[in-house]
Amino acid sequence: MSSKINFEGAVVPVSAARVTVQEKIYADLRMSLMRGRFDPGQPMVIQALASAYGTSPMPVREAVRQLVAENGLKSLPNGTVQVPQVSEDKLHDLCEARLALEGLATSLACEHMTTATLRKLKGLIAEHEHAMEDDGIYTSLDKNQEFHFLIYATSRSTVLPPLIESLWLQYGPYMRFISRHLGSQVIESLRSNGTDFHHLLLEAFEKRNPAAARAAMESDIRRTTNMLSDLLKSGAHTTDPQT
Repeated sequence: MSSKINFEGAVVPVSAARVTVQEKIYADLRMSLMRGRFDPGQPMVIQALASAYGTSPMPVREAVRQLVAENGLKSLPNGTVQVPQVSEDKLHDLCEARLALEGLATSLACEHMTTATLRKLKGLIAEHEHAMEDDGIYTSLDKNQEFHFLIYATSRSTVLPPLIESLWLQYGPYMRFISRHLGSQVIESLRSNGTDFHHLLLEAFEKRNPAAARAAMESDIRRTTNMLSDLLKSGAHTTDPQT
């Protein structure tokens, strides 16, 4: 017996066994948070989530508790659990950590890059560009994440990818923030130039140039951070762009 849940395109089958349900709910919620499927400040109502997953509240509660421990969700003094709000201070804090860890992982990946991995990266860039034109922001964000994490996996580090995942989990609300402001002039720049640094990364990998690869990755991170910072300074996070 199984049930399914769909958070804006993220469909994950859920087993009926309680432990497996908890693991799958945790994995699904974690990935959905990383990919910006939930709004900043959105309450995570246990009963509603349990109903959506077709299970009892217990495995949902345990999954949510684990995500709170990982800073992917925030527990308020009144007991409410919600998606963290966005702020400039947190954005720049995350940016500095991402530059350090993702830059290092990219340098290491350059030393282990293979022809097969380069081919996969090129394919993901093409899929990302197609998504920006036709499939929409969520598919493009997914392809962007796949591109990045293929690079980090290629580093062959067992320490860096989990740490980077933790940062991306905390970065999730900012990915949602981007998706909610597609009509802004700031985000239009991301739509038209979203993969330029990815192409520079490929060039650096092909030339086996770790310094250039790291510089391209850092530029990619800084570009998105600067766009988000401009949006936050404009007060966009205090209004609902859908209304």
